[in-house]
Amino acid sequence: MYLKIDNIKKSYGTGDSRVDVLKGINCGVNKGEICVLLGPSGSGKSTLLNILGGIDKADSGSVTIGEDKIENFNDKQLSQYRRKHLGYIFQSYNLVPNLTVRENIEVGAYLSDKPLPIDELIELLGLEAHKNKRPNQLSGGQQQRTSIGRAIVKNPDLLLCDEPTGALDYNTSKEILKLIEDINNKYGSTIVIVTHNVAISQMAHQVINLHDGRIRSDEKNNNRLAAELIEW
Repeated sequence: MYLKIDNIKKSYGTGDSRVDVLKGINCGVNKGEICVLLGPSGSGKSTLLNILGGIDKADSGSVTIGEDKIENFNDKQLSQYRRKHLGYIFQSYNLVPNLTVRENIEVGAYLSDKPLPIDELIELLGLEAHKNKRPNQLSGGQQQRTSIGRAIVKNPDLLLCDEPTGALDYNTSKEILKLIEDINNKYGSTIVIVTHNVAISQMAHQVINLHDGRIRSDEKNNNRLAAELIEW
């Protein structure tokens, strides 16, 4: 088990305003697999993703990635962990506006000791014709492809995707999902995707369904569909 989550709890606020967001999460993800965290808004899935990414801290419990326990890291170690081992894809693209597509992706490469070949990645992303354009010259799908490139060029051990198709139309969403699938197949990245779209779970090796801060189900998917065949 590459990613192991033991009894993670998280709440916000105090007293009467206290809200328990995660109420004891136990699960794990195998190396090189795609896991979908599925659930409605407010189920705790994005909070859990942020804890995995070292962006937020759990109140209690343990997260182990490889042989490292995140909660044992000091601030410097946590920063190094995010820099060296994680790729993060957000719903918002967060591109640097005055940099080209290639330069935005290079930003990610500078953070890694083992970056992927940039030209090879740009070709995989379908951005060869756009590599010298700036973000304001790109479509939403092209901007998301660039943000994926910036995350994956680091050659991260773990790729975290927070609603990666949430701001995109149907056809572009399908293209992005196929790209994530291609990255998993080509580079063997372990990928966790947060989504409320049930259809996306069909491409995953594992589907964890969250509801009201608890795991409702955690199942292996023995009948995976290729991303291009998913419909909703």
